[in-house]
Amino acid sequence: MMAVMEHAYYASFGYQITSFFAASSRYGTPEDLKELIDVAHSMGIQVLLDVVHSHASKNSEDGLNQFDGTNACFFHDGPRGTHDLWDSRLFDYKNWEVLRFLLSNLRWWIEEYGFDGFRFDGVTSMLYHHHGIGCGFSGDYCEYFGLHIDEDSLVYLMLSNHMIHSLYPDCITIAEDVSGMPALCCPVSQGGGGFDYRLAMAVPDKWIQILKEFKDEDWNMGDIVHTLTNRRYNEKCIAYAESHDQALVGDKTLAFWLMDAEMYSNMSVVSPLTAVIDRGIQLHKMMRLITHSLGGEGYLNFIGNEFGHPEWLDFPRKGNNESYHYARRQFHLADDQLLRYRFLYAFDRDMNRLEEKFGWLSSPPAFVSTKHEGDKIIAFERANLLFVFNFHPFKSFTGYRVGVNATGKYMIALDSDSEMYGGHQRINHRTEFFTENVPFNSRPYSILIYIPCRVALVLRNVDNC
Repeated sequence: MMAVMEHAYYASFGYQITSFFAASSRYGTPEDLKELIDVAHSMGIQVLLDVVHSHASKNSEDGLNQFDGTNACFFHDGPRGTHDLWDSRLFDYKNWEVLRFLLSNLRWWIEEYGFDGFRFDGVTSMLYHHHGIGCGFSGDYCEYFGLHIDEDSLVYLMLSNHMIHSLYPDCITIAEDVSGMPALCCPVSQGGGGFDYRLAMAVPDKWIQILKEFKDEDWNMGDIVHTLTNRRYNEKCIAYAESHDQALVGDKTLAFWLMDAEMYSNMSVVSPLTAVIDRGIQLHKMMRLITHSLGGEGYLNFIGNEFGHPEWLDFPRKGNNESYHYARRQFHLADDQLLRYRFLYAFDRDMNRLEEKFGWLSSPPAFVSTKHEGDKIIAFERANLLFVFNFHPFKSFTGYRVGVNATGKYMIALDSDSEMYGGHQRINHRTEFFTENVPFNSRPYSILIYIPCRVALVLRNVDNC
């Protein structure tokens, strides 16, 4: 949950915190928030808080800034105490009272409200004196170790995770870090940062870049696979195809990037299926599935992405004349049987049910056997499942050979081309695929399949399930 900690300026999207121990009154009372979390727990849902300890509002009237009349009460004095890009104040993490304040703040949200953990915002900004501004982070280790590291901040993060995991063993912590700091998700006892997961922030940015800059026939399969798998072994990552960074005003949702030209006119099942809507629906499903299955050890959905929400998210501000028009989600779209959003939602439902059954998120990383640039085919195995993606805009393939590691009979477990998902039903789901003793793409066996254009298939090994 985002934007829960009280912030005076609505349009800051909840990141300019003024009252760290207060739940925002915009959404109800503290008792309402407690009830929400209790109901979620009764449904088996864990609730994490987006905690902003990376900076604070410079508002001196109702925030921490100049709390004692000076610039250096909770924050660094001078230039080090100000974030130029965010126009906010930066904590002095070596200050004993700052540590008491922030650590007790974490305990407050767990003990008072029952949150099950935290997503720490702005970790990249905390880790470096340069706050990540203007840095591309190529992965060279000199970028992570040196005098440019803010050791006080790093120690605070280690201390936070040590405290949380010691006092509340079931709590989860996630780092919003775009830099890829080594050992950030290793236990504190091993000298690591102590986080359970790191957000794979490059993944949604890659999808937006591809949709903005490339034609469908120019998509680079190797680049997509590299972005989805570019994480250190045993470093758990949360993959996501879309988040608030992509769906806020100034950008567009994935669905809008794909079909904004006709989203308000041709999403009805009463009207003929157009090429624009067809392309958008098929690619939206494929992008979510490959992100879910290849991108990490957890999957994050942003409100409305599961059914292709057409609009961005915006809060009242001067730039939109204090309008509330886009400060909401239209969840009724997924329930309307006359709109094609229900196809995207049905696919999301079955995708998650399949993961729940086979548990690929908790399985070892996938083995990618095929990244064919000409055919636009990606194939990989994970959790005893075979995933095949054909991103080609118009080429379908019969008798396409795909390498597998286990012999046996394979059958379709999920087909994005199914009619119930807004597809064209080009594949018979009763088809049985048998392995051949033909090594292929570094796998000991292989099978021949029919894979239509813009279709994702998930096959299960019936003999080994």
